Amino acid sequence: MSDSGKAPSFDRPRLVVKKILAKLQREGDGAVVRRGIGRSELKNLDPFLMLDDFSVTPPAGFPDHPHRGFETVTYMLQGGVTHQDFAGHKGTIRTGDVQWMTAGRGIIHSEMPAGEGTSNGLQLWINLSSRDKMIEPSYQELPSHEIARAEEDGVEVRVIAGESMGVQSPVYTRTPTMYLDFTLKPGNEVHQNIPGSWNSFVYIIEGEGVFGIPNSSPVAAHHVLVLGPGDSVSVWNRSSSKLRFVLIGGQPLNEPVVQHGPFVMNTQAEINRTIEDYHYAKNGFEMAKSWRSQ
Repeated sequence: MSDSGKAPSFDRPRLVVKKILAKLQREGDGAVVRRGIGRSELKNLDPFLMLDDFSVTPPAGFPDHPHRGFETVTYMLQGGVTHQDFAGHKGTIRTGDVQWMTAGRGIIHSEMPAGEGTSNGLQLWINLSSRDKMIEPSYQELPSHEIARAEEDGVEVRVIAGESMGVQSPVYTRTPTMYLDFTLKPGNEVHQNIPGSWNSFVYIIEGEGVFGIPNSSPVAAHHVLVLGPGDSVSVWNRSSSKLRFVLIGGQPLNEPVVQHGPFVMNTQAEINRTIEDYHYAKNGFEMAKSWRSQ
């Protein structure tokens, strides 16, 4: 048994209020994703806009495409992805690595598999507040060995953002966010505090677990579990195999969301200006006409 973070309070445990199976769909150029957030059953969960569990095998991938108005967090579970953008930033993230990209006023980039075989990971889109939507793009990159981790009583956590089991991530989150990767050995449980005002959800990567209350039914891999109000969540692994899941929470922005594909703003007029900026290569997209990934 492990108590994550500070001494947990169970006055208001969070329960599962919605369960969604992330179904397979095609995305990019031949890639396959399981989309848990950003689909008809769950369009968004403020401040989260999308969650994809992606799988890509060469020559498939995500060729040149733009973003504006939010952040993307790419967490590699297996293999590698090579990223390059129109500002000259290029690099490869591999198993266990994280890239936290703030698109801000505009990025055009590509994300393609590195090497042979299938690469698999999670990509989360986090909305930016109206005051941050037009900031300059930036990156935070964490190689696997630099991700804070802790292990106790059959529970391991990798802290991508936020804090758990006494360890804290160095990642700066413009939109306050927690992103925890838990692995529970059979017969173990974990209790994690979550700020009471935040929205939160779980995505099960592997195995099955009991979430919220001890007598609820086990839930299997590839489900998104939206958690209701409260200040903590409890999870039990009663199976004979390991359970791995991510627990993600964030402070809601409570702002209008107007989305047009990879552009997310607050009004339709801002979306129209964004489309114009992209088309005419201005206001952050100046290199759009001349740049192509290699």
